[in-house]
Amino acid sequence: MLYSLATLQDDIATPLRSAARSAARLLLAGAGQAPEGFALRQLAAALDVLGGLAVTHRRPPFGFTTTRHGNADVAVREEVVMRTPFASLLRFAKDGVTEQPKVLVVAPMSGHFATLLRGTVETMLPDFDVHITDWHNPRDIPLSAGEFGFDDYVAHVMEFLRAMGQGSHVLAVCQPSVPVLAAAAIMAEDRDRCGPRSMTLMAGPIDTRVSPTKVNKLANEHPITWFEKNLIATVPWRFAGGGRRVYPGHTQLTAFVSMNLGRHIAAHIGQMRSIFNSDAVAAATHTEFYEEYFAVMDLPAAFFLETVSRIFQQHQLATGTLEWRGRPVRPESIRRAALMVVEGERDDICSVGQTMAALDLCRSIPVNMRHYHLQTGVGHYGVFNGRRWQTEIYPKVREMIESMS
Repeated sequence: MLYSLATLQDDIATPLRSAARSAARLLLAGAGQAPEGFALRQLAAALDVLGGLAVTHRRPPFGFTTTRHGNADVAVREEVVMRTPFASLLRFAKDGVTEQPKVLVVAPMSGHFATLLRGTVETMLPDFDVHITDWHNPRDIPLSAGEFGFDDYVAHVMEFLRAMGQGSHVLAVCQPSVPVLAAAAIMAEDRDRCGPRSMTLMAGPIDTRVSPTKVNKLANEHPITWFEKNLIATVPWRFAGGGRRVYPGHTQLTAFVSMNLGRHIAAHIGQMRSIFNSDAVAAATHTEFYEEYFAVMDLPAAFFLETVSRIFQQHQLATGTLEWRGRPVRPESIRRAALMVVEGERDDICSVGQTMAALDLCRSIPVNMRHYHLQTGVGHYGVFNGRRWQTEIYPKVREMIESMS
C-alpha cells in the first residue's frame, strides 16, 4: 500500500515539477535589470529548484564516449559481457586498446544505480579494462526470476570474475566489500584460477562494531522483524516486478537525506543563488549531482534483510561465522591476492577502522601485499569520487593493481 501511495504521489507531482521548470525558463528569459526583474529571477530560481526535486527509477546513462589513452583520445563503448535477471556485467571497451589489466568494479546495491560510481570509473578508464556490476532495478524483474539474497550477491561476483577470465582484479565500493571478500575467500579455497589477483576494499562495513556510526546504531536498535514489518513493501502490479517484496529506493533515499538534511537544504539554497546570479557552471554541477542522487532503485527484500541481520547485527564476517550456501567463509584462505583497504577520515557511514578489519581477517596474505590508506579530509562519497579520489587515492590503487598484473 505504501509503495502504491508513493507511486501515486509521484504521478501527481511529475507534471507539476515539469510546469515549474518551464515557468522558470520563461521567467528567466523575460527578467531584466529593473526591480521587477530582480523579483522574477528570485521566483524563477525557486521554481527551478522545486522542479528538480524529482525521484526517478530509471538508470541514468554512464555517458562515456571517449577516454585518454597515451597521447590520444579513443572511443569507449559499452558491452554486456554477461547478463542475469538481476545484473549485467558491463564492460567499457576501448577501440584499438588491448592488454590492459582487467578490473571489476563492484557497485553497492544500496538504493542507487551503478552510475553513482561514474566518477570512479571515469578515473580508471585510461589505465584499465574496466567492468562494472550493473545491478537491475528489482521492480522491473519478474517474480519468476526468483529471490535475490546475500548469497546470490556473492555468487554474482564469482560468476562475473569467471566471465572476465584469469588475472582480473576487483574493487568494491562500500557495502559490497563484504560479499567481495567472501567471494575471494571461497574462490581461494577452491583454488579457482579466476580468483582475483588483487582486492581493493573502499569504505566497507567489514566490522561495524568498530566506532559505530548512526547507520550502524540504527541497524541494532530494532530486531530484524521490525525492519521487515516497517521497511519492506510490495511492488505494485503495474510494474514488471509486480508482487516482488523490496526495500523501496525512495524509502532509503528519504533516510539518507534525513541524515544530512541541513547539508541538502544548504545545497539547494546555493542552487537558487547560482540560478539567480546566472552561474551556469555551478548550477549545472548541482543539477548533475542531484539527478544522479535522486535516481533510485529498490533493493530485493531478502538481500536487504540478510545484510542487516548477518553483517550489521550478527557481524558474521568479523566473528568468523559467515557462511555461503552452507560453506564457512574463511578469509585466511586468501594467500596470493593483494589487498588494499581505503578509508575516509570523515566518513559518517563507514567509520575509520571498520574496513581496516579486513587486513587482520586476511592474515595469510603476506604483509608486503596488504596495504592501507586513510584519506584525510574526505567523507564517504569522497573516498571514491572527486578531487581527492583522483589525485591522492587512485594513484595508490593504480600502483597496487599494476604491481599485481
